Amino acid sequence: MKTTIEIQNLKCGGCANTITKKLTGIKGLSELEVNNDNHTVSFNYESKNTFVKAKELLNDIGYPVTGDKNALTTKAKSFVSCAIGRINN
Repeated sequence: MKTTIEIQNLKCGGCANTITKKLTGIKGLSELEVNNDNHTVSFNYESKNTFVKAKELLNDIGYPVTGDKNALTTKAKSFVSCAIGRINN
């Protein structure tokens, strides 16, 4: 199934690089696209479990789905993820 989800804290190419690198590791997820302009991540997933794993991973690295809790600690994680993405770019 194909989905597009809007996420919080997506700021730049460094963020997109980290998100792409992390989500690519999830088995059953394909055709990943990160769009900085509209703060979305699109991908195909094989099962609901794969979709849930993707959402949980996004939250863990600081990019929760829009509408989910976005605590200060989550925002801090996104800054770290962004910096790592810039370094590894």
